[in-house]
Amino acid sequence: MATSLSDSGGPARAAAASDNRVVVIGSGFGGLAAAIRLQARGYQVTLVEQRDQPGGRAYVYRDQGFTFDAGPTVVTAPFLFEELFTLCGERLADHLEFVPVTPYYRIRFHDGRIFDYSGDEDAMREQIRRLSPGDVDGYQRFLAESERIFRVGFEKLGDIPFGHLSDMVKIVPAMIKLRSHLTVYQLVKKFIKNPDLRTVLSFHPLLVGGNPYKTTSIYALILFLERKWGVWFARGGTGAIVRALVSLFQRHGGVLRLGEKVEQILVTPGPRKPRTAGVLLHGGVTLPASLVVSNADVGFTYRYLIPEYARTKYSNHRIENLRYSMGLFVAYFGTRRSYPDCAHHTILLGPRYKELLDDIFTRKRLASDFSLYLHRPTATDPSLAPAGSDTFYVLSPVPHLGSAQPVDWTQEGPRYRDRIYKMLDETMLPGMLKSLSTTRHITPLEFRDELSSLYGSGCSVEPILRQSAYLRPHNQSEDVQGLYFVGGGTHPGAGMPGVLSTAKVVDRLIPRLPGAPQGSPIAATHAHEYP
Repeated sequence: MATSLSDSGGPARAAAASDNRVVVIGSGFGGLAAAIRLQARGYQVTLVEQRDQPGGRAYVYRDQGFTFDAGPTVVTAPFLFEELFTLCGERLADHLEFVPVTPYYRIRFHDGRIFDYSGDEDAMREQIRRLSPGDVDGYQRFLAESERIFRVGFEKLGDIPFGHLSDMVKIVPAMIKLRSHLTVYQLVKKFIKNPDLRTVLSFHPLLVGGNPYKTTSIYALILFLERKWGVWFARGGTGAIVRALVSLFQRHGGVLRLGEKVEQILVTPGPRKPRTAGVLLHGGVTLPASLVVSNADVGFTYRYLIPEYARTKYSNHRIENLRYSMGLFVAYFGTRRSYPDCAHHTILLGPRYKELLDDIFTRKRLASDFSLYLHRPTATDPSLAPAGSDTFYVLSPVPHLGSAQPVDWTQEGPRYRDRIYKMLDETMLPGMLKSLSTTRHITPLEFRDELSSLYGSGCSVEPILRQSAYLRPHNQSEDVQGLYFVGGGTHPGAGMPGVLSTAKVVDRLIPRLPGAPQGSPIAATHAHEYP
């Protein structure tokens, strides 16, 4: 564990004497990316993580020779990682290997039909012809529409700060032209007739915490983003990415403190509004800093880490009335046999689609049925399990805890896991129950208690239109000078590309140090082709 930069002195005096010191709270991908960017620019960065290993949601469990990535696994814009190494004068290829995943996703309908969703356009058209011959032309038009949205939503706006109302006003004409008032499902419906194909082409918002029937159509850009840069998996799992980034950060002078919980962001009076002076750790240690970057959940940060008197815009009432993404139930299991016919990513659709989403997002009740996301990383990297075995996790969207009668997961968790396992045993993974070697699960309770996610939401603030761009919690705090936010709850949103882009936004907002390196090659980023 790292030693403290300074454990003495008043916050105001410490901040005045430490203008190049930054504390980053949380070592998820947003926090790691921000820490690397700022360290490369000459700041002295301390990264504070409350858990016993870095990565945030990208935690790693190991048991009986099985390696489980706890959180994100889909890499869709690998150049964003490569950029971090380039900033430090290094090559990503010397530290990480990304392996293409094909198909991107295997979608299994409730009746057993299969749709292999991939980046091979000929194969995609053939899949669509088998499912709905009359929709091939509509799919091509939708793909073109996705590209148009991508050119604006990701390339032009994805790493642009939205700190002022004028920033939003400037993009309104483009948003109107792109029909961002529509939801993703409504947009897909304009091009596609077949209900099953509509489901296939509209599920992406669920990957970033959104309901396809409520999420702004801007998120339809994910379809083209996957086409442009592919879907990848890191050799060694997502944990290998975390380890490589931590090592990069430390090689260039960054300090990582594990097992340290931030109790409070310290603030001092300012001429117009309070400003940061550092953070107070559990146990009483103070880390002085003139700048603080929070990768903790934005709602949690405002509600519990900043004194209420210092918050005028983000009052408790406003924080609690933001709309948050769904919760997640995730079960991890290893089997003493292999399932070579099971794809790397499989989406198992239940008998309902819209009705199930209404149960999760609106009625906030645990339904008797479910749709699942099944991850088998050993399809791409067999080293993540013992020989002849497979590593899995299965994810089910569920209601978050912010309802009048939240699910009692202490009672329901094991029962829900058993129902999911029974379904997998009867469908995708015959004999699974008899071959189980290890199993564990997490619920929205763990997201709340271990990941400090308000209401136990899986992806922080829900990506609806009235919570996007300027209307989303800002990357630069409106309440406290010197406080910045990265992660899924701020602009541009959740998912690996979104979270990594939040660090780019903050990189643009934080002042340059005199005589320091100039920072990120932001303007040239999107010209990069991978590999």
